[in-house]
Amino acid sequence: MPTITTINPATEEEIQTYTLMTEEEATDRVAACHKAFLDWRRLSHADRAPYLTRIAKKLRDNAQDLAALMTRETGKLLKDGLTEVEICAAIFDYTAKTGPDALADENRTHGPEGKRGIVTYQPIGVIYSIQPWNFPLYQPVRVLAANLMAGNGCVLKHASICTGSGLRLRELCIEAGLPEDLFQVILIDHDTSDKVIEHSLVRGVTMTGSDAAGRHIGATAAKALKKSVLELGSNDAYLVLGDADIETAVKYSVVGRLYNNGETCVSAKRFIVTDTVYDAFVGAYVDAMKDVVMGDPTDEATQLGPLSSADQLDTVKDQVARSVEQGATVLCGGTAPDRTGAYYPATVLADLAPGMPAHDDEIFGPVASIIRARDDADAMRLANSSRYGLGGGIFSQDEDRAIALARTEFDTGMVRINSFGAADPNMPFGGVKDSGYGREHGGFGMKEFVNAKAVFLP
Repeated sequence: MPTITTINPATEEEIQTYTLMTEEEATDRVAACHKAFLDWRRLSHADRAPYLTRIAKKLRDNAQDLAALMTRETGKLLKDGLTEVEICAAIFDYTAKTGPDALADENRTHGPEGKRGIVTYQPIGVIYSIQPWNFPLYQPVRVLAANLMAGNGCVLKHASICTGSGLRLRELCIEAGLPEDLFQVILIDHDTSDKVIEHSLVRGVTMTGSDAAGRHIGATAAKALKKSVLELGSNDAYLVLGDADIETAVKYSVVGRLYNNGETCVSAKRFIVTDTVYDAFVGAYVDAMKDVVMGDPTDEATQLGPLSSADQLDTVKDQVARSVEQGATVLCGGTAPDRTGAYYPATVLADLAPGMPAHDDEIFGPVASIIRARDDADAMRLANSSRYGLGGGIFSQDEDRAIALARTEFDTGMVRINSFGAADPNMPFGGVKDSGYGREHGGFGMKEFVNAKAVFLP
């Protein structure tokens, strides 16, 4: 049988080997999940909430071990892994607290006589969750928490390089009392995954990954008449406007580009800088990126760990090399060190133009793209010229103007003003254009895979 082996990207040591499931084994898990759903769906939202609260506690109780596992499998900084565990626990707590009200029946009227009507949000069944490696716990949790509260079951296909993290999450859910078959983790290849999407007991599909993968999965789901939610990454633009506070802009631009070793969908990637502050920002930013400490992800002093795998390192190196061949200038970094592990330094590229990977595409690593704008209006135009639209940012001392730009001009699902952050349980998460569709968090995710059923009374 085919196998997968997880590898520590910091040391290149093998961690564990797993055997892939056959199609029959995988669909048996789907059927088991559906059977568990038939009982779970009959619980009230209030009765489901304590399960989520207990899972949150389990995550916090095992935070050190979970963070260490994620670091071994993906190279993320240990301290970032601890933050990720806490975010996941907060998501379960938030969903447990707000879910019963968010999903409660709504009383409405119908007809000219104002007769009574009810809108009830009912679960639909098994949700298939296809998730990437950059946040081994958070990516599956944001789907799982919302759908458990909604009354659905969940089947997870996790990225192969963090297989251990997915399996450990399921173990902790079961230890917290969740019915054993309600959350399944399947180890399968892409062809078998397509068969799972098409399976009659799968009622919805959600996926985070590249736009190319999203097109395939979205098309496969649509052909089978399955609703999908897709979060497909981005090339987020952060605007440094003419009145920006340079110190603030540099501080959050370093964090925004290097968070999670630069492997974050909603992170600062393109820095579009107005001409009047270009030299001041770029000079200070390059100096700050040069000072970044790269090394062992378990060391508290480390600011930048390895990329997630040798393959990811090769991808980033190729994207930078092709950009330089086409005329990009390396202001710092740009060359992988000669050492064990998938390490790549904090890198800043300038003199970018359309057609270059660093201008057009998503670089999933610690590579910042600097683009000069004539003025603030040109900066906004350049930001929106991307095919992506997940997140973005604005640095400006005029907060009211920044809010107006964020509200009406920025063609993205999320905008940060004079700050950086990845996700919050109370705010919607998702994008537009080639960054996908659908929303998670903020109560929105709980209603993505439910049947908004109308009940008419005489």
